[in-house]
Order: sequence, then C-alpha cells, then structure tokens
Amino acid sequence: MVYGMIERLRLLRALLLVVMILGLGVGCTDTEELTPEKADALTQRVEARWQALVARDFRAAYEFETPNYRSVFTPAMYEKRFSYGVEWELTGVDIIHYDARAAVASVVARVMSRSTKPTSAASKALGALPVRFREKWLLIDGEWWHSVKS
Repeated sequence: MVYGMIERLRLLRALLLVVMILGLGVGCTDTEELTPEKADALTQRVEARWQALVARDFRAAYEFETPNYRSVFTPAMYEKRFSYGVEWELTGVDIIHYDARAAVASVVARVMSRSTKPTSAASKALGALPVRFREKWLLIDGEWWHSVKS
C-alpha cells in the first residue's frame, strides 16, 4: 500500500513537471502577430513601391530600400538593376508570412508583365503574362523597408 502511494506521488510529480515545462514553452513563444495596422502599412508600402516601378520612377522606388542598402548603393546603381524592355502592372499584394522575432514579412506581388518590344509573333500573341514576385520586407523602427535580397 505504501509502495503504491509512492509510485502515485512519483507519477504525479512527473506529470506536474511535464505540465510546468509545457507551460514555460508556451510562455516563451513569440505571440506577436501581424496586426491589421501593420499589415495595412506593409501593403501600402508594397503598392507604392510597385507604383514607382510601373512608372519607371526608379529613384522613388529606391527610397523603399532599407537604410543600410541605401548607405552602400547609389540611386544610379539601383536603377541599373531594371530593364526598360518590360512593362508591369500590379494586380495584387499577398502577405504570405510574418516572422515577428526577425521583423520580416514575406510578400508576393502579383504583376502582369509584358515586353515593350516583342521579338516574335508568339510573344506578341501572348501579350501580358502573370508573374509573382516574392519579396522580403523588414520592419525597422516602425517602418517597412524592401530588402533587395528577397
């Protein structure tokens, strides 16, 4: 009888320890979510950057890059990343993931893309094609910044 009671106490102690460990694990997880306000601000920044790209205003688009990027690369260097042979039309923005600890959001910009100088009958016949650009955006001091390394 005493032996059975000791076993029950050991089992109860082990169960209590497991519950405490699980409780600590839940308490340590990052529960910060992407609030509607942050999501709206991010969507607005993504759309504004793409509006600048569509308008071929690469200097305006440059202003959405992270401060660290802009401290190293000039607007002229940034502009060389783009081709004038393609036209874009932004059709939508989807936030697909947010990592609160890293303050990084993964975003998909849905774009219709067409060649400005179709080189074949096939490219003329195809016209605009849907393209998905996956981008990383960093939340730095309350502002969303596009990360060139997406």
